Amino acid sequence: MTVVRLLDIETPADAADWYAAGRAYTRRVAAGMGFPGVDAVDGERVTAALRTDPATLSPSEAESVVGVLVGDAVFSEPFCEWMPAWYELALWPAARVLERRLRAVARRVAGATGLTVTLPRFSRPRDVIVAGRSPLEGVSGFRERFVLAAAVTHLEWFAHAAAADGIEVPAAFLSRARAETLAHYAGGRPTLSPRMRRFQRLLFTDDAWVRDVNDAYGLTSWVFDRWARWLGAERTRLAAAADE
Repeated sequence: MTVVRLLDIETPADAADWYAAGRAYTRRVAAGMGFPGVDAVDGERVTAALRTDPATLSPSEAESVVGVLVGDAVFSEPFCEWMPAWYELALWPAARVLERRLRAVARRVAGATGLTVTLPRFSRPRDVIVAGRSPLEGVSGFRERFVLAAAVTHLEWFAHAAAADGIEVPAAFLSRARAETLAHYAGGRPTLSPRMRRFQRLLFTDDAWVRDVNDAYGLTSWVFDRWARWLGAERTRLAAAADE
């Protein structure tokens, strides 16, 4: 496979491995939670079609692709708002380029199949109140803010991507998951309920997504390495809490 760097993604073929990593993550979480519709989309077939002829995608397959790509395209900005300003400033230039590239590919896939691209919206700290205060007041230290940011935004990313895949995730479940997540990571709630702990443990398998993207695009990124370590450490902590 020809190595395509992240900021050089220009065609559906370039984005095939990116889609494959996102679809694998969505499926892993949904299967782990037992949500219906996990196999509504054949991710391997879709990935192959992206590499050869995106026009052969069905509307539901194209929706899955567009869901992953636009979800990732607009993910960085809200995520960075949960982080210190220096982090946002450091990542922002590359994130904006990647956003434009992913959105452009999503538009090409959507145009070939007659879909309308709808961008998801992710929470920012200014949108959230926990125990009457900003969620950022309940955390201290860079790593704690990173874990909080991940816990909130990957939950919302999954909800968006699962809907695009035809996976049935009850709205009431997602609402409860978001409330518990914020209360635990930013509001002093000592533990998550067992089902929500399982959900977040599965969501924190996005360290595998980081490694998949890193390997597929031939990256040697210090940032990606740290992301994977912190995400994996939180998943391990949640797993240990479940065994107590």
